[in-house]
This record gives sequence, C-alpha cells and structure tokens, in this order.
Amino acid sequence: MEAHNRKHSVGDTTLHTCHPCRRTVPYRIYAVIHTCGILALMYHHVNSLLTADTTLITSLLLLSDVILAFMWATSAFLRFNPVHRSEYPEIYAAKPKEEFPKLDVFICTADPYKEPPMMVVNTALSAMAFDYPSDKVSVYVSDDGGSSLTLFALMEAAKFSKHWLPYCKNNNIQDRSPEVYFSSKSHTWDDEADNLKMLYEDMKSRVEHVVDSGKVETEYITCDHFRGVFDLWTHKFTRQEHPTIIQVLQNSETGMGHTGKYIVPNLIYVSREKSKVSPHHFKAGALNTLLRVSGVITNSPVILTLDCDMYSNDPTTPVRALCYLTDPKIKSGLGYVQFPQKFQGVSKNDIYACEYKRLFDINMIGFDGIMGPNYVGTGCFFNRRVFYGPPSNMILAEIDEHNPNRIADKSIEAKDVLELAHNVAGCNYEHNTNWGSKVRENQPSHIR
Repeated sequence: MEAHNRKHSVGDTTLHTCHPCRRTVPYRIYAVIHTCGILALMYHHVNSLLTADTTLITSLLLLSDVILAFMWATSAFLRFNPVHRSEYPEIYAAKPKEEFPKLDVFICTADPYKEPPMMVVNTALSAMAFDYPSDKVSVYVSDDGGSSLTLFALMEAAKFSKHWLPYCKNNNIQDRSPEVYFSSKSHTWDDEADNLKMLYEDMKSRVEHVVDSGKVETEYITCDHFRGVFDLWTHKFTRQEHPTIIQVLQNSETGMGHTGKYIVPNLIYVSREKSKVSPHHFKAGALNTLLRVSGVITNSPVILTLDCDMYSNDPTTPVRALCYLTDPKIKSGLGYVQFPQKFQGVSKNDIYACEYKRLFDINMIGFDGIMGPNYVGTGCFFNRRVFYGPPSNMILAEIDEHNPNRIADKSIEAKDVLELAHNVAGCNYEHNTNWGSKVRENQPSHIR
C-alpha cells in the first residue's frame, strides 16, 4: 500500500492509524556515521590508487567495497522511515452489510500432482469462510493444468461448504481450513464437529481415490448438472491444447447452507484456453485471464490473490483490508494491500515461527514508509480500478463488461454472461484489442 501517514475516519470513527517507528532517529544517526566511514574508506582507496602503483588487488578491493557500500545503501533506505499501521476491523464490521463491496478471490493451480486438489480445496474453503457477507464473495479457481481431477475436487468442496461455512461462523472458528482445523489437537470435539469431520474425511477419500486413479469415473459424479462438463476431456484434450472451460460450481443466488439459513459464496472453476502456438505466460497469464473473466461475471471492485497452498488464519482479513481500501483520502492512489505470510514446516530448527522476518517485519514496513511494499504473489488485496490506468486517463477495453466501475447485475449463470466469459478466456482475445495493447501494458509486470 502507498505510504500515507493519515487517519481514516467515517464521521468521528477511526478505522486505521499510521505511526512511524520509534527507533527511526537513532538509526538515522547511525546511518550518517556509517556513511562517513564509507566515504573515508573510499577516499583511502582513491588516494592509494593515485599515489601508488595500481595493482589488481587494490582495484579489486575498491570494487568490492563499492559493491558492499551499494548493498548497504539500498537496505539503509528501507530503514529511514519505517511505519507501523493498525486497523480496527470491528468498527468496519459494524457497518450495514449492504455497504460492503463485493470481493473476488483468485486462486491459481497448475498441476494436480504437484499441487494436490485437496490442498486447493482447503484454500478455497478457507477463503469462502471469511467473516464477510457470503453473497458478496466469489471464489475463482484457475486450473492452468486443465485437470478434471481438480474440477471434481472443487465440486466436492462446493457440497461440503454448505456444512463447513455455517459451522465456522456459528462457532467463530479461527483456522477455517478444514485440514488445519481437524488436524489440530487443541480442540474439544462435540457431536457436530465429529459428524463434520466424518463428512470431510469422506470427501477427502473420494478426491484422493480419483487422483490416484487418474480419472473421474461416472459413478463418482453425484450431481447430474455437472456430468456433461466432464465429456470435454477427450483423447484430444491435453495440458498444452484444450478449449476454455468455465463451470459455476456454486451460485450464491441459489446455494444455501444445510440449515437453509446461510447463503454460500460463488465458486467458479476456470481453465483458460491453451494452444501450443500461443504463449500463455504461466501464472501471470492465468491471473490476467481471471481478471477478464471475473470482470464479465462479477466485476467486484476488490480482488484477493491467493496461492493454492495458502489458507487464512484470520477470518477478518478482508475487513482489515477494507480499513485501507475504502479510505476516500488515499484510495485513489492505493493500488493494493499486502498481507504477510507464514509457512508451515520450513525447518525443524526454525526459530522464527515460520515467518519471513526480514521480508515482512523489516523490509515491508520500510517500503511502506517510502513508496509502498512490493507484491509477493499471494495474500494481496487489489483495487480493481488500478489496472485500468491513472484516474485522469482511464483505459477502457472494447467491451462494456470490462469497465471497472460497472455493476454486474446479471446472474452469473446467464447464457450470455458465460459465453462472453469463454470468449475473453480464449488464447486470441488479446490480439488486436485494447486489452492486449493498452490495458495489459498498463498493468504491473506480475499481473500480465
């Protein structure tokens, strides 16, 4: 996020604060002293070169010290104005649900064997279970491997979510990845949790059986509505050559929890068209396709990108992001809000609680105080509007559906909506279009 040392207020209510690090002044004093030492060392090197015969060793010493000085200077800049931010999601959560913006979640996967479908399922369920109005959440899973195994796993996840989401919200569960929750030994189980765990284990066994067999047998498809889509996987279907597949697995307009009281979020499977003669740009190309497809279907103003091996350990995360993204004083210049990451099983001798201390606790707050942190590929909330150019010169694509300010008012399963979504997910859509020549070039390199 950009560094704006301001408070956000709705009336007299502050949603977030920003304050500089207390140790900034001592570090600046140290940096000045260190700089004087570097300058003295450089003067010594130059004087030695001018007053004595230049040798290879003296030249290499000068070169090495110049490189080390440059490395120190680039890291020192990150410590000149570090800032700490605090947000108050409980205040934002008290607002009427009608005022919450819609949220599109992008999850990317590419190989059902390197990235097991159950891992993708847990990531999707974790995002679907956010403490956020369910009818405003749409989860898009991009399957760049074009695997029927991943699609089957997500179909199973859609059924399980109707039990899992109400349970999480009724019991205020913190870790909303079922695998993490059920593998924890710190919980006491009641009958409802035991029954839910049995449902999860049944789903897991079916998905893993399908993955082990390498194909989706007809008897495993329990919903007639989805049987036809698996016919697309013919002998001509390969990872490098296949048509666009977009399947709405869950629709918030019609999907209810098992109690009939809870609306479940949209869940949409996307596998973009692949051709051996067209470059696909790997994950960046998949994210770019999701940006176009989601613009046609839901066009939510806020986008969250997640890797398929992540899960949310704080269900209030979207509301925390909104404490910044909805600030009228800074949102016009605010591109994204990056959240830190933790990693399980980094090392048995890990002493940092699986955190990247240097990346997130040092560098990020330094970047925030200067120009804004870098995007690390996951756990990032974007303002959709920023992909279309500066406020004074918004770049629009050929179709009205790609206007970032458009309100999507059609059903996500409407025939014309899905037809257009298939079209924009095609290999050749970017050729000779504003999206390919202007909008795409305007985007940051990581989203192209």
